[in-house]
Amino acid sequence: MKPLGDRTQHYWLAQRMAQLTQTDLVAAMTRAQLSQEDWAEMVENCRGCDWEAGCYRYLTAHERDACSEERAPAPCVNKDRFKRLKDALEAQG
Repeated sequence: MKPLGDRTQHYWLAQRMAQLTQTDLVAAMTRAQLSQEDWAEMVENCRGCDWEAGCYRYLTAHERDACSEERAPAPCVNKDRFKRLKDALEAQG
């Protein structure tokens, strides 16, 4: 089993991926789509991900190009959760 990554670094990786995918975490929490426990679980999932180096490269490349993605890349362990949150927020208007 791989040791978990640094909690603070992965918190910011998850934040950056949410921003890149235009997933509004504050709105998701405000509208009860995302609890503190859900968010903590997402960060913990990120900490255990094997794609950390690729994630850094992906985020850096896409942020530098000012490119917004519709969804997180396939290797992201939270990609489905980001999509569900974004879809739920868009459905609420």
